[in-house]
Amino acid sequence: MDKKSKRKHRHNAVEGRGAFSGFEVADNGQQKMPNNEYEAELFGLQVELVKLQEWAKATNARIVIIFEGRDAAGKGGIIKRILERVSPRVFRLVALPSPTERQKTQLHAQRYIEKMPAGGEIVIFDRSWYNRAGVERVMGFCSDEEYKQFLKDCPAFEGFLVGQGIILLKYWLEVSEKEQHKRFLARIKDPTKRWKLSPMDLESHRRWYDYSRARDSMLLATDIPAAPWYIVPSDDKKRACLNCIAHVLNSISYEEIPYTPPKLPRRQKAKGYVEPPQKHRLVPQRW
Repeated sequence: MDKKSKRKHRHNAVEGRGAFSGFEVADNGQQKMPNNEYEAELFGLQVELVKLQEWAKATNARIVIIFEGRDAAGKGGIIKRILERVSPRVFRLVALPSPTERQKTQLHAQRYIEKMPAGGEIVIFDRSWYNRAGVERVMGFCSDEEYKQFLKDCPAFEGFLVGQGIILLKYWLEVSEKEQHKRFLARIKDPTKRWKLSPMDLESHRRWYDYSRARDSMLLATDIPAAPWYIVPSDDKKRACLNCIAHVLNSISYEEIPYTPPKLPRRQKAKGYVEPPQKHRLVPQRW
């Protein structure tokens, strides 16, 4: 592949190497990003995501992207924007429900391993095996021994994945206490968002500092050179989305696959075919 076809889009995104020094998410005084500016920037990133998709298909790359964070941190919004213009046959979302009784007797990572990508696939985990270090730890759904064993085994497990050629990216979306509270209230008031607020979410609101301690321990134990954590400040949803997608693109050395526009074939002749009278039920044309 010639140099002109290689990726040239290095976006102005935080590279995530030693730039984050704490978890106090402060108001940086930035003005709200206008929608037209946001949509224009987002479209450019989504074009690059399509290029990443075609590269993954052409090279049989296997990519795993993990999104973790508190409830209402904005994981779903970023994932939605990533998936908006790409093929669901290449980009696959995994958001597993609570484990069944049978799954509880399996290896903790077993149900996640089943969802790992084959060649030419990109899997996005909306929460992952890190449930063990978060909600399971805080809510008492695992024993102390199971929790400690997870923190011990996780780096080796992820090192194995990377050693097998999987590109693994891990993102923690960091929302402030004030902003999470605001988003929870919005979910209560908005009838289209009420489904997002579960009893577990309400408990996470109460146990803010329990989750803070669990987060700190998890990041400390599992931030390894082969699979580092990247922190995404997410009080500003638009900027969080743009910064995170740009970082994903900058973290993968993909190349643009040359595209040859196809020529549409001429339609066949009707050879006497006539549309029959419509006898089926038609959707009411209200608009």
